[in-house]
Amino acid sequence: MSDEIRASHILVNSEAEAKEILDEIKSGKSFEYFAQEKSLCPSGKSGGDLGFFGHGMMVKPFEDAAFALKEIGEVSNPIKTQFGWHLIKLTGKND
Repeated sequence: MSDEIRASHILVNSEAEAKEILDEIKSGKSFEYFAQEKSLCPSGKSGGDLGFFGHGMMVKPFEDAAFALKEIGEVSNPIKTQFGWHLIKLTGKND
């Protein structure tokens, strides 16, 4: 298990919107584009990049989903937190 991972995310208000965006990403569109255009989080301006973080630094559902991603570039299914619906992309790992 990685001690730290780097991830980007897209934050939206609804599961339906998150699923629509995920479908677009799966069809080859850019995660970073949707982060910049659709994300409600200020990190959207930088393509959704959250930098590196360790266990206990993010809300639990988000952290669990982020650390469950195995491959660099992998994108999660929509995850609900108190902030809304997230798509998470794994962009790096530090062991």
